[in-house]
Amino acid sequence: MLPGSSTSLTALFHGCGSHLKLLECVVDGTGGGRVRRQIYRRRQIYRTLSPAEDRYIILSAKRNRRSTAQQVANQFLAASRKQISRKTVARRLRGGGLYARRPVVCVPLTRQHRTARLQWCREHHNWTEQDWACVLFSDESRFSLSSDCRRQLIWRESGTAYRPENIQEKDRYPTCSIMVWAGIMINGRTRLHVVANGTMTGQRYIDEVLLPHVRLFRGAVGDKFVFMDDNATCHRTFAVQDCLDSEGIQRLFMASAFSRSKPH
Repeated sequence: MLPGSSTSLTALFHGCGSHLKLLECVVDGTGGGRVRRQIYRRRQIYRTLSPAEDRYIILSAKRNRRSTAQQVANQFLAASRKQISRKTVARRLRGGGLYARRPVVCVPLTRQHRTARLQWCREHHNWTEQDWACVLFSDESRFSLSSDCRRQLIWRESGTAYRPENIQEKDRYPTCSIMVWAGIMINGRTRLHVVANGTMTGQRYIDEVLLPHVRLFRGAVGDKFVFMDDNATCHRTFAVQDCLDSEGIQRLFMASAFSRSKPH
């Protein structure tokens, strides 16, 4: 084997050809071979970032929490003319306490909503288990018939899932969906009712929910029966209230700002 040949270097490093990229063979005038190690850094993969540049990457992710690591890297390239990989961005963000997580999906509450809820809880904190056993809690939920993979992640710190900036408001269903109503009590529950072919209105609420379902529980429990629903517009019509009064159904009222109305 000739000193400095690729064959000798491959045998020297047990066939690891990748190590040849880190070596430069120099042959002196006497024919003796000596190997000089020279590390070649890849400019587009590894970069030494300053603390200020690390803070810029973290600040960019906080400003737009739904941005991907590649988008943060592209933004950093446009600002500093340095190219870094998305893995480098992810490592810097983890070092700053930011992790890619799914956002909490709910309807954010205002201060007025929280005040009304606190007042309602104080008014009912003396209720006993027997009192709550007479209450039928009901609600509707809309289910999307299309797939929702929820792959959209956000950058957030640990323990900050319910901060307003980390919550995704989602109460619209642009694709095909169905609505399902149900009620529960301490010792029982209603059957699931699917609201098909259109939206829920006051009259449909009477014909499909109150008369066939709620009225049966009113007859089984007796005069102490209490019905609780939310502040949806279809629940607060005069026709609905007249129906409840005629059937002797007492409603557990909530403050007007207790919860936000849901679109039906």
